[in-house]
Amino acid sequence: MQIKRIAIAVVFALNTSAIQAESSLSPADEDIMLLYADEEIIEIATGTAKPIHLAPSVANLITAKDIKIMGARTLDEVLETVPGLHVSKSSIRNSSIFSIRGIHTDWNPQVLLLVNGLPFNDLVTGSRPPLFRLPVENIARIEVIRGPGSAVFGADAFAGVINVITKDGSDLDGAVIGGRSGTFDTREGWVQYGSEHGGWDVGISLEYSTSDGDRDRIVNSDFQTLLDLPPPDGFGTSASLTPGPLESRYSMLNSSITLKRNEWSVWLNSWSLSDAGVGPGSAQALDPVGSQENDQYSLVLDYQDDQFARDWALDSRLAYRFLDQQSTYQILPSGTMVPIGSDGNLCSPPACTPAGIVTFSEGLHGNPGGEQTELAFEIAGIYEGWQDHRLRLAVGGDRDDLETRETKNFGPGVIDGTVSPIGGTLTDVTDTPNIFLKERSRTVRYLSLQDEWRLGRDWELTAGIRYDHYNDFGDTTNPRLALVWATDYNLTTKLLYGRAFRAPSLLELFSENNPINIGNTNLKPESIDIVELVFDYRPAYNLETVLSLYAYQADDLIEYVNGTAQNISEQDGQGLEFEAVWRASDAWQLKGNFAFQDAKDGNSGAIVANAPRRQMFIAANWRFSQAWSLYGQSNWVSGRDRAPTDTRSAIDDYTTTDLALRFQPQSYSWDFSLSVKNAFDEDPREPSDGSIPDDYPLEGRSAYFEVRYLQR
Repeated sequence: MQIKRIAIAVVFALNTSAIQAESSLSPADEDIMLLYADEEIIEIATGTAKPIHLAPSVANLITAKDIKIMGARTLDEVLETVPGLHVSKSSIRNSSIFSIRGIHTDWNPQVLLLVNGLPFNDLVTGSRPPLFRLPVENIARIEVIRGPGSAVFGADAFAGVINVITKDGSDLDGAVIGGRSGTFDTREGWVQYGSEHGGWDVGISLEYSTSDGDRDRIVNSDFQTLLDLPPPDGFGTSASLTPGPLESRYSMLNSSITLKRNEWSVWLNSWSLSDAGVGPGSAQALDPVGSQENDQYSLVLDYQDDQFARDWALDSRLAYRFLDQQSTYQILPSGTMVPIGSDGNLCSPPACTPAGIVTFSEGLHGNPGGEQTELAFEIAGIYEGWQDHRLRLAVGGDRDDLETRETKNFGPGVIDGTVSPIGGTLTDVTDTPNIFLKERSRTVRYLSLQDEWRLGRDWELTAGIRYDHYNDFGDTTNPRLALVWATDYNLTTKLLYGRAFRAPSLLELFSENNPINIGNTNLKPESIDIVELVFDYRPAYNLETVLSLYAYQADDLIEYVNGTAQNISEQDGQGLEFEAVWRASDAWQLKGNFAFQDAKDGNSGAIVANAPRRQMFIAANWRFSQAWSLYGQSNWVSGRDRAPTDTRSAIDDYTTTDLALRFQPQSYSWDFSLSVKNAFDEDPREPSDGSIPDDYPLEGRSAYFEVRYLQR
């Protein structure tokens, strides 16, 4: 849906009659036209087009222009600018965590990521594919809601929803060739083309990037270091590979084809990540040989007819997705010595009694993988024949199938703890009872109803509910209510309530033959109830401010207790987020945001570990000539507490600063930019568990030179 639709903003805000001519505008209407002349339209809040200040959610929109100005290279870099959202690092392969409002977990399945409305989730963990990263050159815009979205999107729209909308032919409008090179032997290139052919709007994009990663992100001690301690604390070995770098190399290829004609659109996507380093290692022991491979292929067919029948619009979708993952781990390095139970797994007394102490002369290896296929459909009807109401009725279903595979040199069916040493020969346990997760299928059926009801001149109530049925854990129903009041011509007030759920992953339900994580078929979905109060105030046509206050209660959170998944935790949270944009002149734009959250364990009252309690972001863009612009941003992350059982000193706060200088003469098709990340070479760190005591170092200072050519 195209942005800058002034008429929609005026009609929704005041329900006035249509404006016939600019000369007939009243002073109040003229103020409105100035305030909302550049109003953005989003669909993520309701599934229908809404001006962002009237959307019944706490919403943000980042455009391709915004991304280009900030010099961002990846989706992670863009999301770090969103109020109350912090991109942290997981202890599981150093994958990205989208930490929102104090909801912060290693797998991070509580945030739903969509690309063109298609979930990019991993069925095994419920989160994004391991080490997921997405380049930005083919992104048209990013819509983000902080807060629940299950009434529209169903599972995992728990702490927030992120929808990445890619460019179509009209967005590209010609041929684009670009490249970027920089620190850490980073090389990126993209080729794009958009035009009309035979009545079809065609968009094609190919993006490739590769990097060795920052080899100066040094870890001085890891889990193997603890095993190397002299007896009785350890085994007196010297197997640890520390000091050494976190492994952050990667190669990635992302390709996309978009076809649009009248009511029809087709999107084909291939996303591949190869030879990606596994960060701190799967067991928090450095693993320079381990790697992650992901290949995902998607096909989406949409039919949208705004005049399907009298007073009815139709929005339907058929989607297919295939994801192939392969993890290759040297879990512990060559020469490691560990206690092994009779089931062949690692065994730590007193939780279990070891059958023997085993040396793995070539390391402890495990290579889990699998293929996920998904077929989904949705049919949504939008009815506007009832005065002052817009009804949306949707029905859909989803069928997921998972086939797993695994090779390893430990575990059931491989060793029994009585033989030492064990070499590097791997046993294939695929299609045996000894695999980490047997083949599974998940079927989901759902029905949702939503009513956008204009109660009066300045009031609108959005009420919705969605029912989901899962074949593996049962039913869940999630409502929402949102009252939006156009309090004044420059002030909008929102009172929001919503409930959301997070579905147990297949790993949490069915994992077996694992020394740490065992599934539990009696799990219930996690749930959250949240209330929000939002003030969108625009004191001048060039100044926008938003203040959001919220409180939530999350129940039945899933944690592993004595190795088994349980619905055992609760979390209570409250906080505020403030954001402002000031367009000081044609040459200057300033923006910033501040977020504070107070999230606590609902049982113990302890502060939630690792999530930042305070964040502040500020950015300025200065266009100091027709061709030159300079952008700078600083991001402050503060107040990350340790878990109550973690005796390490507090995690240091940090501030990073990024700069981007761009040269783009209007009379030429070329543009050039130089960007610097972490310009002052700070030593920012994200929290680890105790196995890596000094936390995870983030990238040091880096610089990138970019050139692109556009031919229209």
